[in-house]
Amino acid sequence: MSLVVLAVDDEPPALDELAYLLGHQPEVDEVLSAGDATEALRQLNEHHVDAIFLDINMPGLSGLELAGVLTKYADPPAVVFVTAHGDKAVDAFEVGAVDYLLKPLREERLTQAISRVLAVREAGGQPAGPVPPQASPTDEVIPVELSGVTSLVRRDSISWVEAVGDYARLHSESGAHLVRIPLSTLASRWQDHGFQRVHRSYLVALPMVTGLRSSGSTTVVCVRANGSSAAVELPVSRRQLRELKDLLIRDPMRELKSSSDDPAQR
Repeated sequence: MSLVVLAVDDEPPALDELAYLLGHQPEVDEVLSAGDATEALRQLNEHHVDAIFLDINMPGLSGLELAGVLTKYADPPAVVFVTAHGDKAVDAFEVGAVDYLLKPLREERLTQAISRVLAVREAGGQPAGPVPPQASPTDEVIPVELSGVTSLVRRDSISWVEAVGDYARLHSESGAHLVRIPLSTLASRWQDHGFQRVHRSYLVALPMVTGLRSSGSTTVVCVRANGSSAAVELPVSRRQLRELKDLLIRDPMRELKSSSDDPAQR
């Protein structure tokens, strides 16, 4: 699959370098360029674009604001942020970015970003076009930083989330990742996507729940770690227990095992 990409940066030397590097990617067939968001929107209206490589800090409409506009399209171009600022990863998550590259660009990271764009387009991407307001992405990814490298963690790879002050620790197939997103934000955003708050400090993916265990007044939920048959036990608060049981019982495909040492809990 050959890609048409749009490079956007308000600094001409940075734009020239980005366009040059993109043009040397084997999968890129054509590189368009724009010096601001207004020109970028004009290019998007005149051309089919598979991906937009976008600076964040620009005069007028910022890169994040432009990406927000693109979420209103039926099938927007994949968005890859290219920025010198590493503190905007959470904002990139909010607008569903495919990748987040830090300047100065490294060729191997750009190649990885192109691979992610290809995966998105081959999964059913079409030329962009306006959509009704209710349209939303089918899944989300969270940018995480590890040793200076930004990776993307898919929501469907996460088994459970743990509150760590104003941060959250995601427990996923790729390991545990600390992100600067409050647990309450994730609980609200993911409530309709199979995640349930079981405690003030824990959010679990319901498909990963293997059972409930009670002893006296204490109840724990057993959650299978993604990519493993092992399970962790997380506390369930009394106020959350009834709703959790209702949600689990409501799933006819679930074979939930619950045990109790206290007959009153049966």
